[in-house]
Amino acid sequence: MKQVITMLLLVAGIAIQAQNSAKAEKLLNQVSNKVSSYNNMVIDFKYSLENASENIHQETRGDASIKGDKYRLNFMGTTQLFDGEKVYTIIPEDEEINISNYVAEDENNITPSKMFTFYEDGYTFAMDKSKNINGRNIQFVKLTPKDSNADVKKILLGIDEQTKNIYNLIQTQPNGTTITITVKSFKTDQSLPKKIFTFDESRYANYYINRLD
Repeated sequence: MKQVITMLLLVAGIAIQAQNSAKAEKLLNQVSNKVSSYNNMVIDFKYSLENASENIHQETRGDASIKGDKYRLNFMGTTQLFDGEKVYTIIPEDEEINISNYVAEDENNITPSKMFTFYEDGYTFAMDKSKNINGRNIQFVKLTPKDSNADVKKILLGIDEQTKNIYNLIQTQPNGTTITITVKSFKTDQSLPKKIFTFDESRYANYYINRLD
């Protein structure tokens, strides 16, 4: 009888876990469908990095304009531009520009637009805690890499239950470092400058251009 009860509890636990995973997948699909419906996105975000054991704390802001795969990202004093074919990294402090080809097959090439769909491959997911933040109900989904040797231990993706937009992303690395990206402003279907995703070399006459393509 004891063995039967143990087996029933095990089966029930597996069923609950499957339901939990299915709920998480449904919510993530809702987020992905919402993002794909936008013509473009303009995002302001806060970035923070913490490692208590190393006494490290860094915090900064950034912004990104995204249309399909094209993007313009301003972060840590650097502008990165992707026009659909090449990636331009503009570093005003060094008066340097790095130009490289974008290789879609390279899994390390994660564009800002893919920040909203990166979880579709390579992760298992489950519903996590729900939290009220400034009057917004944020449901967290826990993402765990399928690759045990991944540089990421886990990711908590905070989703606004009402809008189905991503509120924040909390990434924990094996060395104890935690990176948090919090969306401060999220605008969609904006009137963007015509050449916002176009690199104009004439604007950087004094820059050293390093062509990596």
